[in-house]
This record gives sequence, structure tokens and C-alpha cells, in this order.
Amino acid sequence: MAQPLVICVILNTNRREDTLACLRSLQQQEYARLGVIVLDNACSDGSNEAIRAEFPQVEILTLAENRGYAGNNNIGIAAALERGAEWVLVLNEDIVMAPRALERLVEAAQSEARIGIAGPMVYHHDEPTVIQSAGGIVDGRWRAAHAGQNQRDCAQFGEMRQVDWVSGCAMLVRRAVIEQVGSLDARFFYYWEETEWCLRARRAGWRVAFVPAARIWHKGVRRDYQPGPNVTYYATRNRLLMMATHHAPLAAWLTAAAEFGRTLLSWSVRPKWRSMNAHRAALWQGLTDFSRRRWGRRLERRVQTHAPGPQAVGLGSPGREPSP
Repeated sequence: MAQPLVICVILNTNRREDTLACLRSLQQQEYARLGVIVLDNACSDGSNEAIRAEFPQVEILTLAENRGYAGNNNIGIAAALERGAEWVLVLNEDIVMAPRALERLVEAAQSEARIGIAGPMVYHHDEPTVIQSAGGIVDGRWRAAHAGQNQRDCAQFGEMRQVDWVSGCAMLVRRAVIEQVGSLDARFFYYWEETEWCLRARRAGWRVAFVPAARIWHKGVRRDYQPGPNVTYYATRNRLLMMATHHAPLAAWLTAAAEFGRTLLSWSVRPKWRSMNAHRAALWQGLTDFSRRRWGRRLERRVQTHAPGPQAVGLGSPGREPSP
């Protein structure tokens, strides 16, 4: 059977060295029918010149405006479909792929006709045997988490299995899925958009598969990762947006309300969180923007803070930290 045409879409925002390393790992894949589109998100670090010099076969598309992780990637996804892609691989620029990772991912995805989205085993780049994501979980209260996060890989996730969602740092998506349910929801800008996309596909009858034989390493999120106020904002607003879009049950809304209320109270009155002004403001803004149906990019407000970032907020689905 002939290999299907895969076109990889990589969004680059001034990450020249990471993007070049990602492209080198793609170049080493034993996969003949692979095209690559790099989306230039206003890069000013010489990325485009370096890519053209080392990878002249790579197509570079310059974005006219920043539409966030979701909206920017949708431009690349549309271009990939126009070029005849049978599968689209949405890949973060800070990913390094193991040899044959793409081949194994495609083979697994092609093994069942109803697999519409597939994702690899994701490891921390700075701890190569520690898992970042072995597939995603959405629990009964609509809280999202990564299976196996921060566990050392001891073959506990050795079999391909169906999951609720896969990390947005590396998603292989079947053309028929995109044609049926659409691309990423640009309202999200970034955060939760991959979870919503997978849920939309599953509700249309497609399966989402985790493929442990395909291995990648992700630089963007470490174990000591400290999210900034923007993450607090998008995680708050977009969690509620996903719940509204997919008609979450009352129990999920009550859980979210309790978690957000508890966090706001803690950041307001507990001494150890008194410096969390920027995060508290971001959370409140996320709630108010959701109520006002204001989507897309956050309108940032200046708040003085010296806080390093929240440790455990329970706000959303961690996965990657692109430049929005």
C-alpha cells in the first residue's frame, strides 16, 4: 500500500534554532511522502533566511496577522489540504522527533478506518525518559489532564489505545475529519483548542488514538514550568467556552464555579498568594470575557506583580506554551 501524503504544519514565532532542530528531525524520518509548511508569525530573528538556506524544499507562508495558535495553524491546515494532504501533522516548532516516529504514527493511524486523530508519546526534552503526555483525559467533571504526566517511562503505556484527546504539540489529523468537522476553533486563540477539536471529532464518530511507538520530545513545557497570567486567562475563558460549546452537564459547571471561586478567594486573602495580582486579574478577566462572549486574543491590562506563577490552579489542559 502506498504511503499517504502527509503535510506537516509548523508555526514559528521567532524560534529559529528550535524550528531548525525540528526540521532536522523531520528530515531524518523514513517517510517518502512528506511535505512541510512553516508559518512565519512575524519572525524577526532570521528564521526564514536560515530555513531557506538549509531546507530549500520547505514552504514558508507569511501570516498577515497573528490569530493565535488556533487561527494561525488553520491557515497552514487549509494550505495543506489545498496541496492534497491526506493527513495533516500539526507540530510545534520546539519538537524533536525520534527516527521513524512519523512512519509509526501514520501506520497506526491507518490501521483503523475510524481513527481520525493520532498523537505520539511526548517526553520532556530536558528529561528524555520522563513523560509529558501519554494521551489526554477529560474526566466526568470536564477537567482535562495528561495521562502519565511527569512519570518516568517504564513501559506502562506500551499499547496503542483510544484517548479523549492528544497534546496539541503534535497531532496527526485525517483529511476526512477536517472536511467533516472543520479545523481548530479560532475563538480559542490558544489553550484548550486541541481538546475541543478532538472532542468535536469524537462526537462525529471518529476515534482519537495515542501511539506510544511514535516518540517525540517537547521543549516548551518542563516539570518546573511556571505558567504566566496569559495562560491563566486563556485556561479560564476557554475551559468555559469548550463546556458551553459541547453542552457540559450541570455538575461540570458547578465544579468549575467552585474551583474558580476558591482560587480567586485564595489569591485574594491568603498571605502566600498576595502577590498574585496579575493572575487574579487574568482569571477574573477570563470569566468576564466569557460572559461577554469576547473571544480571540486577550486584551491585556497592566497589573504590578512579582509572583512567579501559580503552582496548582486546576484551570485547564496543560500542553504547550506557544507565543500567542
